[in-house]
Amino acid sequence: MKGKDFLSVADLTSAGVRELVERAYTMKRGKDERPLKGKEFALLFEKPSLRTRVSFEVGIRQLGGTCTYLSQQDVGLGVREPEADIARVLDRWVDGIIARVFSHRSLELLAEYCEIPVVNALSDLEHPCQAMGDLLTMQEHKGTLSDLDVAFVGDGNNVAASLAIACASVGANFTLASPEDYRIPSIALDEAQRRAAASESKLRWVSEPSEGVRDADVVYTDTWVSMGQEDEKQERVAIFGKYKVDEDLVQAAKPDFIFMHDMPAYRGQELSEGMIDHANSVVFDQAENRMHAQKAVLAAIYGE
Repeated sequence: MKGKDFLSVADLTSAGVRELVERAYTMKRGKDERPLKGKEFALLFEKPSLRTRVSFEVGIRQLGGTCTYLSQQDVGLGVREPEADIARVLDRWVDGIIARVFSHRSLELLAEYCEIPVVNALSDLEHPCQAMGDLLTMQEHKGTLSDLDVAFVGDGNNVAASLAIACASVGANFTLASPEDYRIPSIALDEAQRRAAASESKLRWVSEPSEGVRDADVVYTDTWVSMGQEDEKQERVAIFGKYKVDEDLVQAAKPDFIFMHDMPAYRGQELSEGMIDHANSVVFDQAENRMHAQKAVLAAIYGE
């Protein structure tokens, strides 16, 4: 990854995914690395964030770097100025761009028009740093990634897309339980299928959540209404009504399953009031691990 962009899990080989998880695991346990000493980063965020912003800012400082936060009001990505101009200006000042955007195309344009690395902190297509933190969490709690049965219940969104590619890369089985029209986008699904064939893992879609979580090692859900979809909220809540993860649904999973959610979580919608604090929930470990995974990404790009 040295000197390269990280826009998609597909930017890593399957072996590279495993190596990055191992690096994050090691760094979390206290290995002192400062590969970002003297380096400055632009955090270019079209969408507001708690976990993504703080985990990147703290992680960059821990690795010896500094950063400047730029909101949509500060920059007007693609509105006040085209992405190409913004990229070519930031290229003169900073050592990397970490971008949280509405459109994945904005990331591609930033990467095309600057020489410095661009890291995807979320787009409409993928959330690769989240997937790396998720794999780290599974590794910690289950002791392995190979042959895990991971069930994602709800929308086949950017989080599901990155997680499907990541699971296929490490030999974990991935099931999406969703409505027919809310499957993972084909560009991500095709990549996940190629990797699943190589790792001999299973990748499947089902319409019934109870079938999706049956004997699962990991039960994962996410919001039904992402930022930018607020006008669709009423329609989406009606469509996804039966995909709520609650205490009854997870009884079909293995007794030692772990429950995951990338947050923010909307209790009473995609999950019941009690699932965040369920005995099998690892949601807050998962939130912490975003920072360790992102540090591993940056160390792999900028380290020796």
